Amino acid sequence: MSAPLPTAPNAPREALTRDGLAHARLTPADFPPRPALLSPTGWLAVAAVLLIACVVVPVLNLAVPPDHALHLDGYWVSLLGKFCCYAMCALAMDLIWGFAGILSLGHGLYFALGGYAMGMYLMRQIGTDGQYRSALPDFMVFLDWKTLPWHWTLSDSFLATVLLVMLIPGGVAFVFGYFAFRSRIKGVYFSIITQAMTYAAMLLFFRNETGFGGNNGFTDFKRLLGLGITTPGMRMSLFVLSVLALVGAYLGLRWLTRAKFGRVLGAIRDAESRLMFCGYAPLPYKLAAWVLSAVLCGVAGALYVPQVGIINPGEMSVANSIEIAIWAAVGGRGTLIGPIIGAFAVNGAKSWLTQVAPEFWLYLLGGLFVAVTLFMPQGIAGLVRRQREKRS
Repeated sequence: MSAPLPTAPNAPREALTRDGLAHARLTPADFPPRPALLSPTGWLAVAAVLLIACVVVPVLNLAVPPDHALHLDGYWVSLLGKFCCYAMCALAMDLIWGFAGILSLGHGLYFALGGYAMGMYLMRQIGTDGQYRSALPDFMVFLDWKTLPWHWTLSDSFLATVLLVMLIPGGVAFVFGYFAFRSRIKGVYFSIITQAMTYAAMLLFFRNETGFGGNNGFTDFKRLLGLGITTPGMRMSLFVLSVLALVGAYLGLRWLTRAKFGRVLGAIRDAESRLMFCGYAPLPYKLAAWVLSAVLCGVAGALYVPQVGIINPGEMSVANSIEIAIWAAVGGRGTLIGPIIGAFAVNGAKSWLTQVAPEFWLYLLGGLFVAVTLFMPQGIAGLVRRQREKRS
């Protein structure tokens, strides 16, 4: 008969099996408490961001006269709103790449799908105010179409559009992710497949017969929920919604990644084979993270389109998807706050450099990605963390 295993003084009670192996009878007190969602300083920073976005910016833009030195021009409001949408895409990339170790080079597809779903609704809101004075969108009249295609059936309903903004990217991601993860495709092969799928979708949307506006896409929007889309009030409302969506996505992902789900994703990233040996099935976790990431990109695209006033197949380009990965890498993978910083920093530099020297932007972007990979693999967030550790 096997001797019982030694136990620590404060170990939980154990039951011996026939082969002598001990199985601990764990109680809730045996598990460490879950850490707080944010530190007091973190909650103070969130409150400051919300105060600036919901109070200070609207006052400076809408209440302060245009000729006043403190007036905030509408251009900056729209630009910051776009950056918030980009930051949501960077958060989505961080969830799958930083926490699960899955590098996607095709997330521009999900961003564009959400944008197209919102663009279809905005095109229906034009009504008879278009160039041809027809209830059909102008590009359909130009192509001599008589009726709306079947996939435009729900495009006149805002509630249906909100659902489709999440369901379409999420559904496409579920189908693709299920077969890809079930086949255990990973690494560079997975990245290439995502890139190829996005490129194929871009070529499909370029075709006029698909009913998505072809090369020109959707533009010349007039109204949103019956209100003028170019008015200062609507512009400010979209900016505030973008900030709230970004803050909500950050807090939600922070809660999710600090729970059991996030720990399993980290194990998938570091040692997927060992995780399977321990009895976990990686497929549901990887698929859930992949779909959630796609939904976040779809919501970002839906908020992006009314602020820029256009959506076309160019949003599915390979370069756009690679940029999303660069934002996450520059900010710092696996940190959540880092990709937000990276999205604002890279796009701020892009906005400035494309005006000063546009021909050098792509070279700078490629050099930045190489430099971060070689000399700062943990990004800006990792650099700040190391500086804090040195001071402490």
